[in-house]
Amino acid sequence: MEQRSMHQASVASLSTLETNKVLKNTYLLLSATLGFSAIMAGLSMVMGVPSGAYIICLIASMVLGMFVLPRTANSGAGLGVIFLVTGLLGFGLGPIISMYLALSNGAQVVGTALGGTAVIFLGLAGYAMTSKRDFSFMGGFVAIGLMVMIIGIIANIFLQMPLLSVAISGGIIMLMSAMILMQIGAIVNGGETNYIM
Repeated sequence: MEQRSMHQASVASLSTLETNKVLKNTYLLLSATLGFSAIMAGLSMVMGVPSGAYIICLIASMVLGMFVLPRTANSGAGLGVIFLVTGLLGFGLGPIISMYLALSNGAQVVGTALGGTAVIFLGLAGYAMTSKRDFSFMGGFVAIGLMVMIIGIIANIFLQMPLLSVAISGGIIMLMSAMILMQIGAIVNGGETNYIM
């Protein structure tokens, strides 16, 4: 009985070590890709890239993220693909950041967005890690919500309704928050062991 108890404790500590390793690698990769994305955004701003580059970079990064990354995630090539995805996203954001910085309160808007994103991410990640709850039940909600948001974004291209823009922004924030909880919860509960994904 005592030997079985010691074995269970050993397995639990090994599982905790593995979870901590995946979390550490995930956060290190996240930090590196965010830094690379920021460098690419700065390069894009210095080059004066036109705002149309955003949509091209967004589509290219989505294609890479959906079709190439899952096939390379278990190899060294996956690191290159994830840096390419985040680099494209950063490069595409450069013109948008330049546009906001040109406003009278642009620096405040950009700073608030950066700070707000960091606080939300750290808060949700901390909650998912300490609560150890399984958030996978939100998967269907997130999938349907993303479809609704895409339809809303396409509709608002033609409708140009400010209230719909605010609703879409709020919806995206909620969906991305749910995705953070799901992903961190999956790592903590052992459901995700690939830090690239």
